[in-house]
Amino acid sequence: MAGSEQRSREVTGTRRAVFGPARPFVKWAGGKQALLASFEAHFPGALRDGSIRRYVEPFMGSGAVLFHLLARHTFDDVVIIDRNPILMTAYRVVQHDVHALIELLSEHQSRFWSLGHDAREAYYRSVRDAFNQGGEDLQQAARLIFLNRTCFNGLSRVNRHGAFNVPMGRYDRPLIADRENLLRVHRALAGVRMLTGPYTLAAPAIDEQTFVYLDPPYRPLTATASFTAYHPESFTDRDQVELAAFFRAMADRGAYLMLSNSDPLNVDPADAFFDRLYGGFPIHRLSARRSINARADRRGAVSELVITSYESSADRKALHSPVR
Repeated sequence: MAGSEQRSREVTGTRRAVFGPARPFVKWAGGKQALLASFEAHFPGALRDGSIRRYVEPFMGSGAVLFHLLARHTFDDVVIIDRNPILMTAYRVVQHDVHALIELLSEHQSRFWSLGHDAREAYYRSVRDAFNQGGEDLQQAARLIFLNRTCFNGLSRVNRHGAFNVPMGRYDRPLIADRENLLRVHRALAGVRMLTGPYTLAAPAIDEQTFVYLDPPYRPLTATASFTAYHPESFTDRDQVELAAFFRAMADRGAYLMLSNSDPLNVDPADAFFDRLYGGFPIHRLSARRSINARADRRGAVSELVITSYESSADRKALHSPVR
């Protein structure tokens, strides 16, 4: 075993179930905070008996599932991956330099709160311009969190050139420097291995003692919808097919895999894209509220898919429920 992995296992092997309620420190399109209670019935039972020793999340995003699991289960090894470099930079800064980050965020918050609307607009644009020009990791992480907490609807979006282009939102006193939660996240991330790049980087870490949660950019439900706006590269149907092949290959290793995606049946009863793609695996449909939308009248409940490589407690309950 490599020295870095050995040290990671030593740190995370001492991890205890209670860190306090660490929560995502960024809002992210498709974040799973609201679905965690529904997810519980679909997590593998092997989490409870200790046979799962590693957790891997190859599409990190806001990390809602990661923090939920770390507060309830102990792993020897945790690996998180995302292809968004600035997001992974922010995670690394929280892991290694959280106090300096909190100090910068406190400065942003104090300055922002003291300004009138027009001055706030100017300050917001100056931070956004600096963020798009790039810079040192600590400063960029602070700028990302500032923009995430003050932009319109908390939507982290970039254009096709990779520039953050969301306008300022309307908030009175947004909590930019969430000190207590950042410290909890810092503790939760102790020993976590972090990689920047495609989900396939996860493959070497996956074996029969691994739980993998996959939350890829969702397949758009309509021609104008997009769940891939956090990254300038799109995630096409061909990418979804390749991900399904990865899912099957990792399942063949004996790993426990759980995947989320949009449900095409919401808009087209004949579109069985994912039912065909993941044929043979348990497929569940959960009710979810789409919260990131510019129009409030379009934030209603929709069905989202949860696909697993194993039989969950929800599957067993359905199997043994009496027919009415």
